[in-house]
Amino acid sequence: MRLLPVPVLALVLAVGSQEQELLPRESHSLNWSKFSGFWYILAIASDARGLLPGRDKRKLGASVVKVHTTGQLKVVLAFNGARGCQAHSLMLRKDRKKAVFRNTLKGVRGFRVLSTDYHEGVVDMRLGRAGQTAKMLLLFSRQSTSSFLSMKKFMDICETLKLTNRVAVLPKDASCAHTVLP
Repeated sequence: MRLLPVPVLALVLAVGSQEQELLPRESHSLNWSKFSGFWYILAIASDARGLLPGRDKRKLGASVVKVHTTGQLKVVLAFNGARGCQAHSLMLRKDRKKAVFRNTLKGVRGFRVLSTDYHEGVVDMRLGRAGQTAKMLLLFSRQSTSSFLSMKKFMDICETLKLTNRVAVLPKDASCAHTVLP
């Protein structure tokens, strides 16, 4: 077996980890009680087929995030799709080693907040089962509109994750989002 010279090995490792380094990391000091509550979903990006709503089906999504018990989150997501507005409820457990919540039985390999000021935020979800994985990025807001800076941050992260061709900005129709109001 031939070993790579140290400079070449460092370059390979740097390029391989570039995507991870460019993404904001969830802070271990994230206040989940402050993050909890009702959120509008203003935009969605995904590399999974069929996950983005068609142009005629786009409405604001919504999420309700609640700390259930220590180390557990209850997350409700509502989206308008081919079968109308549907809500999905998930119980997620905190990973012991990583700053991520998951429920692999329900196909959620990761739920983490990449960026938030507790008024707007970018949430990364990794979905998948049986070797199939999908990336999904959500723009959360406490209001039904976004600021320019939050949309720019969302698009920058989409670019890092190579999701810029698979983005849907959702119109202000909140009829679906209001189905999960607490």
